[in-house]
Amino acid sequence: MKYCQGTKCHEYRTKDRIRGTKGAKYYQTRRRSSLYYGDNFCSMNCMNDWLNRFVDRAIDHFGRIHEPKRLECDDAWYKDYTFGYSNNTNYRFVNDLLGQRIPITKQQYDDKNIITPNNLSQ
Repeated sequence: MKYCQGTKCHEYRTKDRIRGTKGAKYYQTRRRSSLYYGDNFCSMNCMNDWLNRFVDRAIDHFGRIHEPKRLECDDAWYKDYTFGYSNNTNYRFVNDLLGQRIPITKQQYDDKNIITPNNLSQ
């Protein structure tokens, strides 16, 4: 059985956490929820309790950023489209840093090998 990983789950005083027989009752951790709480927690409170306690450790383990990351103009291209009715959808490459938009076809938009306008001629 999968239980909530919240560090204070058993401390929240709700009726569904009460267990035990008359005279020997106690609060117990809930089962985890299948909702959108990280699939390991029963509520947002429990997820936030865990994050507040362990997020610094997790960031240190996986790599803390010590200087800002940058995205240069040549690497800032992305594919975009504007949906239109009657097969009037416009596909394009966009670079907001340069203020450029280059029209492309649907096939070029769907092609995973084409990631920048420089790949169009290949």
